[in-house]
Amino acid sequence: MQEADAHKARITQIEEFINDVLKEDLKQLEHHLNLFNEEIMEYVQLKNTLQTFGDHMPAGYKTQVNIGSNIFMQARVKQMDKILVNVGKEVYLEMSMDEAIRFSDVRIKILTKQADVVREESVKKRSQIKMALIAISEREKLLQQQDDR
Repeated sequence: MQEADAHKARITQIEEFINDVLKEDLKQLEHHLNLFNEEIMEYVQLKNTLQTFGDHMPAGYKTQVNIGSNIFMQARVKQMDKILVNVGKEVYLEMSMDEAIRFSDVRIKILTKQADVVREESVKKRSQIKMALIAISEREKLLQQQDDR
């Protein structure tokens, strides 16, 4: 009887560990992965936009610019050889279109590698959860076998 109580206590400990530690770690990893994916998509969008400007609008384009309080003014961009790119922490650098495209490519590669590391950690956490669930199942089988005796 005392051994059965020890198995039940251990099962409870494992369940608490799964819910309080492993699942919370997994949530954090998924959150970080989503942030990486969002940033990757921003750089992909920047690269696609720059390529579109270079291919289809070499002479410039017309647009509307928000000048405040949702009041828009028509503007014309004539010179598109240099643009400002946010390189992080709200720091902007002036780059040519080609430099900005190369910068986007590099950032996409770096962020993809970082996301892959987080993805691997997520897989490890999932396997830890699965192993803990298997341990619970085995302990419950032992309890069942003891009850049958």
